[in-house]
Amino acid sequence: MRFYFLVLLGFISLTAHAAQCPSWPAAQAQREITALQHQIRQWDDAYHREGRSLVADELYDQSRLRLSEWQRCFDLPSAIEPLRSTSGSVTHPIAHTGLDKLHKAEAVQAWLRGRKDVWVQPKVDGVAVTLIYHAGVLQQAISRGDGVNGHDWTASAHKIKAIPQRLTQPVDLLVQGELYWRLNEHVQARSGSVNARATVAGLMGRKSLNDQHASDIGLFVWDWPQGPADLPARLSTLAALGFPATEPYSHPVTDFADAQKWRDHWYRSPLPFASDGVVLRQSQRPAAERWKARAPYWAIAWKYPFAQALADVRKVNFKVGRTGRITPVLELTPVMLDDRQIKRVSTGSLKRWVELDIRPGDQVAISLAGLTIPRLDGVVLRATERADINIPSASDFHALSCLQPTPGCESQFLARLTWLSGKHGLAMQHVGRGTWEKLLETGRLNNLLDWLTLDAPELANIAGFGDRSSERLIYSFRSARQRPFAQWLKALGLPPTGGARLAESWQALAQRDTEQWQAEAGIGPGRAAQLSAFFRDPQVLALSQTLHAAGIDGF
Repeated sequence: MRFYFLVLLGFISLTAHAAQCPSWPAAQAQREITALQHQIRQWDDAYHREGRSLVADELYDQSRLRLSEWQRCFDLPSAIEPLRSTSGSVTHPIAHTGLDKLHKAEAVQAWLRGRKDVWVQPKVDGVAVTLIYHAGVLQQAISRGDGVNGHDWTASAHKIKAIPQRLTQPVDLLVQGELYWRLNEHVQARSGSVNARATVAGLMGRKSLNDQHASDIGLFVWDWPQGPADLPARLSTLAALGFPATEPYSHPVTDFADAQKWRDHWYRSPLPFASDGVVLRQSQRPAAERWKARAPYWAIAWKYPFAQALADVRKVNFKVGRTGRITPVLELTPVMLDDRQIKRVSTGSLKRWVELDIRPGDQVAISLAGLTIPRLDGVVLRATERADINIPSASDFHALSCLQPTPGCESQFLARLTWLSGKHGLAMQHVGRGTWEKLLETGRLNNLLDWLTLDAPELANIAGFGDRSSERLIYSFRSARQRPFAQWLKALGLPPTGGARLAESWQALAQRDTEQWQAEAGIGPGRAAQLSAFFRDPQVLALSQTLHAAGIDGF
């Protein structure tokens, strides 16, 4: 029965991956996969050999997952080994097993199903180490390396105060644990990993460790391979021997809800270290002599929600705002960030997009600003084929462009209408961007004020406007006619006037020249030129005449 369940689970997994497969021809797939492999090898080499982290840990994890997905999609072998450059000259007496990393609750529930005597601990974000004691005295420290062979860290270990140099009893002992960077009340959900793992990796990779850095490194022992058979006995004995840090962070879990409770607690609570998830481990496991340098069946890591997500760029859109500002917006293959699905993200400005040169197929890093707004953090990997994009020219758009929906002006014109009906303009009830989009589709709006002539029968014949919505819309249009003159000026796009006195008629304002505007309080040379240009623009003058004919006060 278990065999058939695993087969079914594998089939579901492959089906899910297949749905995400890129639609590349074979040659392009080979190029993209090779490029990602090359990038991951660069990251691995810098991290394991030089102690430098070139990419956030979770972006690295997601990139490796993406590589596996692409290789599965195109039936290509996995040829990358993340620890290929880490192997040292010192052999571990007991292999470091590593952990499978799970991200979805369903996978964790499946792992827990049928298991008993499971414990949970925070997954401390540091670097793994083996510590060997003879007769209670520290004899050797070995970096994890490739799990079988590592580097000799003994000299540095002797300087780290968190590592007991002499145990409370003269016993022979081997423990495996994590060296971490000490942090003060660090909340993972708020601050992320703050590059803590790379900091320790870099320090331990040096030839010598100074006293200050040594005092800033902590130790979390997560296993005693040859210790007592059950975990509680191992924890209590380790505490008595001089490793007290682990026991307070180890708790039994009876079900998924228990595990989820501790995961959320440690994710949002102050801790003395960075952590990137929790570890679920069975109390009992095989004899240490049988351990291999691969993920075991008796323990897994349940990672925290991504603070940064790796997202595939599907399309680049250029949004032109009311004043002519161009904002590139990336359409993404949907990704999850803190339980939110993210489909698009702004680059912030056209200048930044040009600097980053983001094209469809690129992989970008995104996060949440203020826990709500998607934010572009940078480019992680560029597609090998650079797609052509029709890039708008910044010189074509400004404060007086696109007062009509001519070709290329659709975005800015719609932004002008949305501003006109919004709270900064005429404050029309029940009139928003969606309303204007429907009216624009009909071809009935050729300038900013054509809506003044629409009546109920016309609206009733437009798809999407029923009798009630047509009545509400006509009421909003009619109410807008009663708005004060100054409100109409803002709705049309009058540049900010600071503390300047505004006359009560269009004619009086239109007669002011640049020097007269600059003489007003709070108006500098640049703003004076903008105001003068506004009142002299032929399209704006035509709008003022339309409002005069409609009997709007002040025109």
